[in-house]
Amino acid sequence: MQIVMAAVLCIWSNSATMQRTTIMLPRDLKQRAAREASSRGVSLGELIREALARLLRAEPSAAGQDPLIADTAIYEGPGPDDTAERHDDLLYGPARKR
Repeated sequence: MQIVMAAVLCIWSNSATMQRTTIMLPRDLKQRAAREASSRGVSLGELIREALARLLRAEPSAAGQDPLIADTAIYEGPGPDDTAERHDDLLYGPARKR
């Protein structure tokens, strides 16, 4: 796989200033991204900033994905008597066969 230097990008920081960053991209990915940016009428850096912002907004944090951490319900009454042995199945669902 050939790797090429991507255009130097600028990424927004919390203080609304840009920070220069260099990334390495496979040649094909850079070419496709450059074509997409051109078709949208934006720079490659802007396309990548938008994609990163969308990705990071869409993905919940690891803690938010874990049912144990995300569970805010309060349970009263009896529960399973084999919770210690089956806690993964109870929290995450039955293990899948590989």
